[in-house]
Amino acid sequence: MITTQSFSAALLLSLPLTALAGLPHQGSLRRYHYDHAKKAALSRRNGPTFKLVDDYNNQTFFDMFDFFTDKDPTNGMVTFVGKEEAQKSGLGFVQDDGTIVLGVDDQTVLQPGQFRKSLHINSKKKYDAGNLFIADFWSMPHGCGTWPAYWTVGDQWPQNGEIDIIEGVNENTSNQITAHTGSSCVLPNTLAKTVGRVVGNQCQTINGDNRGCAFVTDDSITYGHGFNMQGGGVYAHIWTTDAIKVWFFPRGQIPQDIADGNPNPDGWPTPAAIFPGGDQCDLAQGFKQHNIVFDITLCGDWAGPAYAASGCPGTCAQAVADPSNFKVAKFKIASLKVYKQQ
Repeated sequence: MITTQSFSAALLLSLPLTALAGLPHQGSLRRYHYDHAKKAALSRRNGPTFKLVDDYNNQTFFDMFDFFTDKDPTNGMVTFVGKEEAQKSGLGFVQDDGTIVLGVDDQTVLQPGQFRKSLHINSKKKYDAGNLFIADFWSMPHGCGTWPAYWTVGDQWPQNGEIDIIEGVNENTSNQITAHTGSSCVLPNTLAKTVGRVVGNQCQTINGDNRGCAFVTDDSITYGHGFNMQGGGVYAHIWTTDAIKVWFFPRGQIPQDIADGNPNPDGWPTPAAIFPGGDQCDLAQGFKQHNIVFDITLCGDWAGPAYAASGCPGTCAQAVADPSNFKVAKFKIASLKVYKQQ
């Protein structure tokens, strides 16, 4: 999810529908995790250690974010609301069990063409290289017309870069992990092994091409309905000047070191995505001073053009008008923690 982009629509149109549809294949996440489980359990900590620096817990979460209330830069059919309205309307709150909920208005009947209330929040704190982000989700938004994202981004887009950790549209069953830069950056032809598959190697925005470099995770438990039905899981990413790496762990396969608050990425199995630094991409130049962002937009530059091809009925504007379409358009967050590399 970029701040001034139409990259996702362009990426969708440039790829076969099946590239974003999440077809299962033999190299599934389940097999990778199974193959590496014992290795991860027995791994020794030879690399850096990590200290917890920010805990976005259910007591502090909403005080640690600013609420974006301007027009959606991706042209979604949403009205982003402030903190007071979010709490009043039940769009942002903490459940009795401590789960943090971020959602879309699922009560108000609208006329086709009217905008629906939703959320776009940005962390007050900014982060640079040397941090590990671990987000545990019980569930994520999905459904016809939806375009949710969990991402980090710098000011003056695209000059300070963007890292999209969770992103998809409508009823997609696969997650897309994308990096965007203003400076020269491409994925090399030879990459370390990843669970996700590359669907674009040009990270830099050039001549209006905002697609970025991206990986798609084909296992249906990584996004949307499939993710929710197996109890969610953890998306973790480490950002250094050497590489940006992203992992997904299903609910039953979260490393014990994460649960213990002593994360050890060197002992984790194959990442879903790797954006390496080096001669072809200066990560120190391309990614600076990022805010953490959650947002849920509707239709817009990606979900709108992809609506019919996603098998959704009627039009995207008609979907937005019906509140029943957004009963599950919610992030339900168990925890979000940021660790500093020591």
